[in-house]
Amino acid sequence: MAVPTFVDEVTLHISAGRGGHGVASVHREKFKPLGGPDGGNGGPGGSVVLRVDPDVTTLIDYHHSKKRSAENGGHGAGAHRNGGHGADLVLPVPDGTVVKTRGGEVLADLVGPGTEMVIAQGGRGGLGNAALASSKRKAPGFALLGEPGDEIEVVLELKVVADIGLVGYPSAGKSSLIAAISRARPKIADYPFTTLVPNLGVVKAGDTTFTVADVPGLIEGASEGRGLGHDFLRHIERCAALLHVVDTATIEPGRNPADDLDAMEHELAQYGGLEGRERLVALNKIDVPDGRDIAEMTADDLRERGYRVFPISAASGEGIRELTFAMAELVARARAEQEVVEATRIVLRPPSADGGDDFTVTQDGDGWRVRGTKPERWVRQTDFSNDEAVGFLADRLNRLGVETRLVKLGAVEGDTVLIGDPDNAVVFDFKPGIEAGAEMLGRRGEDQRFDEKRPAHGRRREIQEALGERAEGETRADVARRIDKSARSSGVGPMSYEIGSADDPDWAEDDPGTAG
Repeated sequence: MAVPTFVDEVTLHISAGRGGHGVASVHREKFKPLGGPDGGNGGPGGSVVLRVDPDVTTLIDYHHSKKRSAENGGHGAGAHRNGGHGADLVLPVPDGTVVKTRGGEVLADLVGPGTEMVIAQGGRGGLGNAALASSKRKAPGFALLGEPGDEIEVVLELKVVADIGLVGYPSAGKSSLIAAISRARPKIADYPFTTLVPNLGVVKAGDTTFTVADVPGLIEGASEGRGLGHDFLRHIERCAALLHVVDTATIEPGRNPADDLDAMEHELAQYGGLEGRERLVALNKIDVPDGRDIAEMTADDLRERGYRVFPISAASGEGIRELTFAMAELVARARAEQEVVEATRIVLRPPSADGGDDFTVTQDGDGWRVRGTKPERWVRQTDFSNDEAVGFLADRLNRLGVETRLVKLGAVEGDTVLIGDPDNAVVFDFKPGIEAGAEMLGRRGEDQRFDEKRPAHGRRREIQEALGERAEGETRADVARRIDKSARSSGVGPMSYEIGSADDPDWAEDDPGTAG
């Protein structure tokens, strides 16, 4: 099988590094029975970065190795030791590389040496139990997991950055012209499609140095898929000007310079986006007697059509100097009008699943679906084999307002709740009223809230919601009494009372005056 030497389009599967896990650890030292949590955090995973390297001219390296992954972050350890950062993976790409999704969406256009793009962000490291400790949870028996890094499949498309683009029929002399005006040594032979890849040459004319690239295999019908030109037309999109190289000594019947020029212009128009580029015309092979005669007959007609025409011979060098200085003039003018391109760093961040809000809750055939950056990240960080970690997740979701939103939308206990992407969601049974607030006594790694009912929580929440509608001067105690009065009128016993009042059951039992 032939091994390609030039690749200008490749599909890459890129994976950033996963963040390291935090660790749950307790400091143990003689004569220090209450050493406290000392679990370290996990290190962040490495990111994948695309960087423009002027020494790279092809995507051949990615043609042979299409899967690239960054390094994972290190796990935390006891004694407050944090995991190491995963090393970033830097992928050098040629100047002029366009990054697209498989669907064709352009993510970035990398132009200018040193320009970078973070195509996949490394995952965050999980927090250890030392970082999770608080005044209410003094010794957490759990730690957070590291988050997975981004995974993305992208298409890298190379558009050669050249100042002048050469277009013309096969064997018109484009490769010979590049060899004559630069030190490039492309393959030259007298048969169609000799050039199979774009050739790039550096030309110096006076004080101006510029690059010239040819488009191989451009023939009539190339924009519709004929020949090779449709694969390489993208390489002239960045050119400041175009040079038509016309063969004046062709022996093919039915061809003449004017028709060849019209055919090339038609293909460029079909491809689109090149209408505003200035054109030069080089009538090549005037060293051949018939070629010189045809060039003289054709030149005036092309000049009347607005073209700058240069009869040349790439073989003998005749007319080359005038042509190169004309190209240098166009390049200098284009550079003066163009803004200076500075190296930039682009960070690709996927759009939030919730459209900018903290989270969204919708109902579908599978149940209640919760989407949002925070809820989905918290779920990824949770070790579901640890009850205390699950309780911590419940606390975070409650503080965010997920439970309240579900209740308002009509969710009842036992309903299915899915958090995350539909293809990889975590499924829960809805059980409202599970909330922390203080350290729960029990074995490490367990949360007793999953084994007992806590009616006081419901009352606190009810009072808190009623505070938003309290009257002027009404205290929290007044709000509680109003709720109790409403509960008594509906047949539900009071949940608060004044000591010594008729509602105090202990006083009623001890006061002889209330007996029988």
